Amino acid sequence: MQPLPFPTPNLSAAAELDASNAGVVVLAVQPSGESSDDVTTVTCEIPSSLSDAIQSVIKNACDSGELTGKPGEITLFATGDSQTPWVLLAGVGTADQQSRGKAYELGASVVRRLIDKPRKQISFVIGQAIESDDHDAVVAGAVSACEGQHLYHSAPAVSVPENIAFVGFSENAVTRGGTLGHSINHTRRLVNEPPSIMNPSGFAQYAEKLASECGLSCEVWDEKRLEAENCRAILAVGRASTSPPRLVMLRHDGGGDEAPLVIVGKGVTFDSGGLSLKPSEGMVDMKCDMAGAATVVGVMHALAELKVPRNVIGLCGLAENMVSGDSYKLGDVIETRSGKTIEILNTDAEGRVVLADTLDVAVQHNPEAIVDLATLTGACMVALGTDVAGLMTNSESVCDAVEKAANAECEPVWELPMFPLYDEKVKSKVADIKNVGEGRWGGAITAAKFLENFVAEVPWVHIDIAGPAFMDSPKPHRDAGATGVMVRSLVRWVENAS
Repeated sequence: MQPLPFPTPNLSAAAELDASNAGVVVLAVQPSGESSDDVTTVTCEIPSSLSDAIQSVIKNACDSGELTGKPGEITLFATGDSQTPWVLLAGVGTADQQSRGKAYELGASVVRRLIDKPRKQISFVIGQAIESDDHDAVVAGAVSACEGQHLYHSAPAVSVPENIAFVGFSENAVTRGGTLGHSINHTRRLVNEPPSIMNPSGFAQYAEKLASECGLSCEVWDEKRLEAENCRAILAVGRASTSPPRLVMLRHDGGGDEAPLVIVGKGVTFDSGGLSLKPSEGMVDMKCDMAGAATVVGVMHALAELKVPRNVIGLCGLAENMVSGDSYKLGDVIETRSGKTIEILNTDAEGRVVLADTLDVAVQHNPEAIVDLATLTGACMVALGTDVAGLMTNSESVCDAVEKAANAECEPVWELPMFPLYDEKVKSKVADIKNVGEGRWGGAITAAKFLENFVAEVPWVHIDIAGPAFMDSPKPHRDAGATGVMVRSLVRWVENAS
């Protein structure tokens, strides 16, 4: 059984629209700010290369009062012209309604609207309506729309367009946007694959192949190497599975002699809860519990393809949390790689246990800063909802830099407090720390406080992506399932630090 091929439409930049080979022409419409007789009109830059008849149809549509030009509005109509049979009018809003996030959603929404049928060509002619700095976001969104969770439909649910042209965009914007879109899709593909395929060894193989294609160095620690490295926490979580744990280390040596940045991802490729077994409704989406590690792979792919001048290491701690006679148990005490001991009070709080060893591996590289990503706690979703990632840190300067990058990419984040009083809530009577806090309260923060024990004095930010990493329902700009959240933000964070 094979999934759908990874989507790779041909992307191109063009100075002018070739009306004889335009396919579906995508034009931007904006509110004109004028109305008469209670009819609001919109404005649209219409390419002169289109026939007079098509131009007349578009003008009539803009003057009809049926269009608002608001972001997200999409109108597709047939022209009756054999060379340019379809025109799509996409609302982009006024200047103050636009952002990089809206540009990304625009590109994605347009392509998602058009992939219901085979398309040889889609031509975006919206360059004048979108800030040039955001052109790459349009391209990234368009590419991301070609991937979804429909990997194993016997009849493909979507038709990836053969060619997508961006008129008025620079070659650099198209190249950069394409790279970001493909990187997001690699993250989503890793998460959306079934857990029996994307187990620790399957994930490691995917990462190795991708690294060889984009110029990253890749090192994989199998269970013997993990044992030699004293990664007893990762091994404990994965002990009950027939698919042994792995640790994947990706390197992008783009800088000089400076200390690297390290990005760490939780990679629990399936989480049954272990002996603290989840109910079926809580387990059905647990293939997504490796979204943090998948995000690391996507970010590292983008950094390599974009040749970002910075040394960056990506670490993925991979394990499958299953049930057997050899499962790690409530009441167990685990000596981690760092020497700290953990009392296990809930085997379903396993992600932080995997990260304990993975973060210690990060520390040994003497990094300038560490950022980790994890679908770590339902408590973060209770606090912030499903669209916002939580930030927790021991370094306000690094956290501010991550937040600035996320805000620029319109990926919402919110910092939660890390007051010293929370330290007491993860102390254990029989070990150094325990893997759960006290009761239901402050669970996202006590999980971060647990992780803080394993970063030494290194500046560190923890990003809890339990909410936005995987969605139950689709939106116009994305399918349900994996979202690829934080790939764009962390690429920008590294670029800003370069």
